[in-house]
Formats: sequence, C-alpha cells, structure tokens
Amino acid sequence: MFQPAGASLTFVFPNSQSIPLGVVVRKSPGATRWAKWAWRVVGILPGAGPADWTVLRSEDGVTEFHAATLPLKLYVSDTEAYAHELQTRQPSVYIVLSPDASSRDIPWKVTFVTASPYEGQDYCDSAEVLVEKVAMPNGMQAWVGDFVTRHHEEEAFVKRKRRDWRAEDSEDGIGDARIAQDSDVYRSPRRSGGALK
Repeated sequence: MFQPAGASLTFVFPNSQSIPLGVVVRKSPGATRWAKWAWRVVGILPGAGPADWTVLRSEDGVTEFHAATLPLKLYVSDTEAYAHELQTRQPSVYIVLSPDASSRDIPWKVTFVTASPYEGQDYCDSAEVLVEKVAMPNGMQAWVGDFVTRHHEEEAFVKRKRRDWRAEDSEDGIGDARIAQDSDVYRSPRRSGGALK
C-alpha cells in the first residue's frame, strides 16, 4: 500500500482493549556509597490522567512520584500470556524504565507497561532497562480475566507422526549423494609415498 511522504503507518489490532495506567515511582536514599539514590516502581494507578513526575508525597528523604501514565493494552494474540499471569500467586503488571540522559534529577523514564509476563521477560534480557513487577489490583485482574475469557482459544495439540523407517531406504556408506565418489566414503585412508591419501 502506498503511503504519502510524511504519513505514518498505523496498525489496527481487532478486539484489543486499553486503559490508561499511572505508574508510581519511589526515590529513596541509596544503600551504598556508589548509588546516591534508589529508584523503584511501587504502585500503579488504573485510569489515571497524564503526569510527568508529579510529586505525590515526600517524607524523610523519600519521594513518591506519579511518573507517567501509559496505555496498558491487551491483544487477542497474547491471551495465553495473560492467562498464565492470572494463574500465578500474585498476578502482576510489568513496568519498563529506561535511562533518561536528558534530566539530571530524574535518570529514568517510563517507557512501557504490559500484563504479559513474556513481554516482561523479553525486556529483562536487556541490561540497559529496569523491569519492575507490580501487583494487579482485583479490578484489573477481573478486566484482564474477562478479556481472556472472551478471546482465548486453546490451540489443539497435534502429535507428530513418525516416518515409517525401512531398512531398504538406508544408504549406509554411500555418503552425500551430491558429491561424486568412486568408492565407499567410510573406507580407510591409503598410504601413498608415506603420506595418507
């Protein structure tokens, strides 16, 4: 499909759902002399409005921020992952923080939120980002569970059939048919003039 210059591609995911999800990050004094501050995601705010590191509370050197609000999207293709997460002891949402060199005071930016443990694991493979796991509130668990109930389809297990093996099909000792050979490829090397041939 032709796209005019300057136009951006948009993808449509049928039956996907989304809610705004606020992310609460806590800044506290570091535990070592090498890290002045420790940053940790400590909560989520389903349905929150926009935010850009808004201070929620500050006490005894610890500050909690409403760092950002991003869409938490559910896709039909990921229902198996959501179902798996809902069956864990504590269903959670995964928040990805990336380094932000543009600010001296706040070294992180919230870049992604997901309810898929598989996507969360994919981000854990990178040493450059911080992936935090935050418990899903009961209402969010119900919302994700309803989405899974309506859209998840179990894939039928199909057992592979073994190929019938026949002794006459065997070509032992012939070697690779693409290479021209005069004799058995598994023969012992012959000596010629003191060197192996």
